[in-house]
Amino acid sequence: MNFHEYQAKQLFADYGITVPAGRVARSPEEAVDAAKAIGGEAWMVKAQIHAGGRGKAGGVKYSKSFDEVREYAKGMLGTKMETYQSAGVALPVDSVLVTQATDIAQELYLSVMVDRSTQSITFIASADGGVEIEKTAVDNPDAIKTLVVNYVQGLQPYQTRDMGFALGLNAKQVNQLSKIMLGLYKLFNEKDLALVELNPLAILTDGNLAVLDGKINSDDNANFRHPELVEMRDIKQEDETEVLASKYDLNYVTMDGNIGCMVNGAGLAMSTMDVIKLEGGTPANFLDVGGGANKEKVTEAFKLILRSPDVKAIFVNIFGGIVRCDMIAEGIIAAVKEVGVKVPVIVRLEGTNVDAGKELLKNSGLAITSADDINDGAKKAVAAAAAA
Repeated sequence: MNFHEYQAKQLFADYGITVPAGRVARSPEEAVDAAKAIGGEAWMVKAQIHAGGRGKAGGVKYSKSFDEVREYAKGMLGTKMETYQSAGVALPVDSVLVTQATDIAQELYLSVMVDRSTQSITFIASADGGVEIEKTAVDNPDAIKTLVVNYVQGLQPYQTRDMGFALGLNAKQVNQLSKIMLGLYKLFNEKDLALVELNPLAILTDGNLAVLDGKINSDDNANFRHPELVEMRDIKQEDETEVLASKYDLNYVTMDGNIGCMVNGAGLAMSTMDVIKLEGGTPANFLDVGGGANKEKVTEAFKLILRSPDVKAIFVNIFGGIVRCDMIAEGIIAAVKEVGVKVPVIVRLEGTNVDAGKELLKNSGLAITSADDINDGAKKAVAAAAAA
């Protein structure tokens, strides 16, 4: 689950991490009121969407008067914004964050994530932060510093100090960085987060560190432990079909192809998409119906796939382990009838009671094509989509 910048900054503040004064606004007048409440002579008006790169898209504006605050907020609110990080999707701007403008001497980068290769929480930092951090990682990888945290010992203060000196900070700034890193580590663990990114973590002209922008992703599997985070969810920022899928415990990701995929098991789903590409096709989605697939789930899965007008064929690839193939076949037949599927459906079944499942599909009287294996199924799906 993603969070807006203002929500991330509130979480940072809750864990003792310094952020500039700021208030969220949902109208131009609220933005002006926020600037007046914050005080000072200049403010930043920042569009709130679930994507980085807002500055380059015109979503971050420096304002020197209340009139400019009003003008910039009016220009952002109610619009849709696409950035180089929004995957080609224009996201609605329903709120802006008005913050105290600060004078920056240097932009740093700091993030926390789980490194699967080490199975540990890892900090990544650079003295060259800002909007070009991705370019820095490619052109100057030595500028990227990494700290792998031992999962038994946890983050130690001396490690944070080492990181600070590696970034070229002075003693005062090292102590401030240490507080930030220890706070982030506690936040990351207590809230079951998947990613925290501070970019920029700025050195101000007065020599102090401040978090000027922040990104947080949480682990959806831990939502049951964190109702306070679930309340922060903004479904308007999410793909509508993916939101519907979550209501039925279906793992769904929208893609830009024309072959719908319905598979049980994430690994098998990835393999299915790979084989479709290998055969010259393009998957329209990732869809894992899970090991406990039943008629209701299969029906909803068909509905989700067919929400896309680009889908020309559907490839159902099921391994019947926990659930028998004959039960899956019954679910597919019932779902195709109920939904009224008009595109070709190719089904590959393997596992328990596979022969019985194939026989049911064969005698269903429906336009369902049986496949011998994953390669045969992908080939038939690609051919059906091309013919359509």
